[in-house]
Amino acid sequence: MRLAQGMGYNITMRVLVTGGAGFLGSRFVRLLAEERPEWEITVLDKLTYAGDMRRLRNLRFHFIHGDILDQSLLVGLLVDHEVLVHFAAETHVDRSIARPGDFIRTNVLGTQTLLEAARLAWEGGGLFLHVSTDEVYGPVPQGAASESWPLLPSSPYSASKAGAEAFVMAYQKTYGLKAIVVRPCNGLGPFQHPEKFIPRMIVRASLGKPLPVYGTGKQRREWLWADDIARAILVVLERGKPGETYNIGSGHEEENISVARRIIEALGASPDLVQHVEDRPGHDIRYFMDSSKLRALGWEPSRSFDQALLETISWFAENRWWWEGWAEEI
Repeated sequence: MRLAQGMGYNITMRVLVTGGAGFLGSRFVRLLAEERPEWEITVLDKLTYAGDMRRLRNLRFHFIHGDILDQSLLVGLLVDHEVLVHFAAETHVDRSIARPGDFIRTNVLGTQTLLEAARLAWEGGGLFLHVSTDEVYGPVPQGAASESWPLLPSSPYSASKAGAEAFVMAYQKTYGLKAIVVRPCNGLGPFQHPEKFIPRMIVRASLGKPLPVYGTGKQRREWLWADDIARAILVVLERGKPGETYNIGSGHEEENISVARRIIEALGASPDLVQHVEDRPGHDIRYFMDSSKLRALGWEPSRSFDQALLETISWFAENRWWWEGWAEEI
């Protein structure tokens, strides 16, 4: 099933998006609502601390408040949908170190419950697109990880996402479920939760608070504008091949300490706010992916890292209402 072949963009598709009130999920829902208005969109979200309906204001979609561990609910929904795009997950690495069981339940058992519901509802039809992470590769000290690289996760979070991927591929091989996996790099942009690295640095610098940077801050990450990740997922949905995995990367990497310093400079804060703290356990030194397979489908990023970072800083500076309630916790 490749949506761009023989179906056309003007054919109504019924798409269920799990975790659609989260950061990346909401950017994808917004993209569909704006550019595929003929598609019927249903958002399923448990609305934990990371889900926020304000991200979806002024959009046309159906909303279901529910849990991806509720199999009977899922089967009933999937009977009426041809496509499932699965964003729902616990995603914060620090939280996974403190409470790994929560990540096993949501990311592994939740994904398996969705897969089983899809198998029961679709009976060989439908398309399951699973949103994973670049962290499943573990550290990539040199070069770029292709989709065929072994998965060597370091944290409970990345291990849970690797486990979820394994179930996706197992359901495809065992039951013939049509599935695609995407592995995005780190995203940034408006409406990201303030606990994440870049928003946290922006918020703390705005308040004149110390910016805690793990270890030396030399950890390198690939960053990408969240709307570019959303568009990449749509490209894979419409042009990708079931059974395949696609990396979603910018091709640009930055050290964490450099990002923190750029934020301080942009906000006119004191460089002395940077505070090196004890590194967290299992902290990978570098992630970097080869995204040529995705680019061969016709996708390219719309923003450089510099553009994306400045737009993100500006948005957080102008929208304090988004993060003020979290200021004491981060």
